[in-house]
Amino acid sequence: MTREDGDKLRMIAHKTFRANDELVRVVDFLNKTLKDRGLLFGLTKDSRQQEMTINIYEL
Repeated sequence: MTREDGDKLRMIAHKTFRANDELVRVVDFLNKTLKDRGLLFGLTKDSRQQEMTINIYEL
């Protein structure tokens, strides 16, 4: 993943969970709360496996 200024984000952790629509709200909350501390959270969904993965990046 690349930032707008061209620097790359560094993934520092990821965790996979059973798919749950509430995870979208959790990731949104974390991004709003912790962006100023240099953290960015991403979420991907694997519909076939019914799983979602949260990725944590350092800005």
